[in-house]
Amino acid sequence: MPGSAIPLGPEPQYEKVVSGYQTFHSPEPFECEWGGILPELNLAWESWGELSPERDNAILLHTGLSASSHARSQKQNQNPGWWEEIVGPGLAIDTNRYYVICTNLIGGCYGSTGPSSTDPITGNPYATDFPILTVRDMVSAQLLLLDHLGIDTLYASVGASLGGMQSLMIASLAPARVQRLASISAAACSHPQSIAMRFVQRQAVMADPDWNEGRYYGRSFPHRGLRVAREMGTLTYRSGPEWMERFGRKRAKNEVPRLDEDFQVESYLAYQGDKFCLQYDPNSYLYISKAMDLFDIAGQGDASGISSEEAPEPHLRAIKATALIIGVKSDILFPVWQQRELARLLEESEIAVTYVELDSPYGHDTFLIEVDQVGAALRGLLAS
Repeated sequence: MPGSAIPLGPEPQYEKVVSGYQTFHSPEPFECEWGGILPELNLAWESWGELSPERDNAILLHTGLSASSHARSQKQNQNPGWWEEIVGPGLAIDTNRYYVICTNLIGGCYGSTGPSSTDPITGNPYATDFPILTVRDMVSAQLLLLDHLGIDTLYASVGASLGGMQSLMIASLAPARVQRLASISAAACSHPQSIAMRFVQRQAVMADPDWNEGRYYGRSFPHRGLRVAREMGTLTYRSGPEWMERFGRKRAKNEVPRLDEDFQVESYLAYQGDKFCLQYDPNSYLYISKAMDLFDIAGQGDASGISSEEAPEPHLRAIKATALIIGVKSDILFPVWQQRELARLLEESEIAVTYVELDSPYGHDTFLIEVDQVGAALRGLLAS
């Protein structure tokens, strides 16, 4: 992090993953929920542990918006993964007992088919010709991988943030195939506050002249727009109390105030924005964040005006799995009332639910930082 004056704090571990994963290839056309067809599909995935002879010990990890399949270090990629202290031998998700799989989202840029991938029909990157994605599409691609691996039933489906949405979706889309689910810092649907935040972030990317309607590949990269989008996103990942303790009102340098980076918290946001621009594809950011906005598994109202009574499956009522819901009091991206609401809706559907609420200052990023508390709750679910 630039400048020794900026206090270091706990930070999630992410990297730009370009190798070390396996690739599942489906040559069949993949139909997306809102229309559009991908002529073929690639899904990057990694695994840890061994699949039991009965094929009944598989745990599927679902990632957040910008994470890769690299949840844990492994022989082909020894860098620490984003859940290095949760997944592994003897840890909460014990790879001595479970076969753990993590995929990169379709729409992503770490090995799975996304906007930066080559369209086999045109020979050019899909760019914004890529179809609109939904969480259901993401999970449908994962089910194709599970079919390929011969895994009929998941011991557990686990995810946080967007991953928590996927965990709910796969348990409702294929209820007979999921025994347990964990949804951390997610919700039954995206509410207007989080939709508005992501809309403004997308607007920042698309306002960059270098975005060029999404057709910037091989040209100037829309660095400024993505940087601002990530800076805004970072505001929603942590909490004010943590930043008060970590940065206070300290300025980065003892000099005349400037209009750009002046306070330590501003330098921190700029660093996070610049770092992200070196790792992630802007179009993936647009498509995946839009998928989060469209998510509504409780039928609480969408653009079609469908009521909960009329809503087609998948729906929360279809879930059969034992559920763990984790909320964080300081989360401003998915406020804790949304996890309370989700737990209540599951209970009303007569689903066995354990609700855990964490009192942590780290906001939405708590699932990446408070590994002891999150791990303890996951151990309880997996032992049930």
